Amino acid sequence: MKRRTLTLICAAGLAAGIAGSLAGEAQEAESAGDGPRYANGTDLVRPDDYRQWTFLSSSLDMTYDAPGARSGPSLFQNVFVNPSSYRAFLENGRWPDETIFVLEIRASSREGAINDAGQFQADLVALEAEVKDDRFADGWAFYDFGVAGSLREVSEPLSGDRVAPCVECHTEHTAVERTFVQFYPTLLEAARRAGTLKPGF
Repeated sequence: MKRRTLTLICAAGLAAGIAGSLAGEAQEAESAGDGPRYANGTDLVRPDDYRQWTFLSSSLDMTYDAPGARSGPSLFQNVFVNPSSYRAFLENGRWPDETIFVLEIRASSREGAINDAGQFQADLVALEAEVKDDRFADGWAFYDFGVAGSLREVSEPLSGDRVAPCVECHTEHTAVERTFVQFYPTLLEAARRAGTLKPGF
């Protein structure tokens, strides 16, 4: 009888331990929210579910190259942002800490188009990200997960000569903070109402 009682107590304790562990994991995942997840402090874990986030805009062939300098098919650029940051921006026209944007670059195709001049999105080409987080010296960081077929699970923040053009462009040509809100029609009016647009926009 004592042995059976002891076994039941051990089993109950084990079950409670497992339940507590699962609850702790669920609480940890919930507390992480939909913002950026890091490894080693500042390395960004690639968000696999970004296509369930809020879609901001899509552009075609937006490039820093001179006209005619780039060869090859046209490229689409799709921008997604974590939903909680999108909701916050709608309220006050500013991006909260731990905002993450994903830039998805896709090839274009004409084959199968229903007209003679149309283009539509095709295969994934590359994936990049931008993060607003006060853990970084200037509050922002940029990431490159590489090209389709060999995307990195974790990316270090760009630095040195690799990040300099990003910082320059996202400082000089953006409508709100370091983001191209002028290209996000659902947010442009929110920024106007909040008075957060930079001069000239």
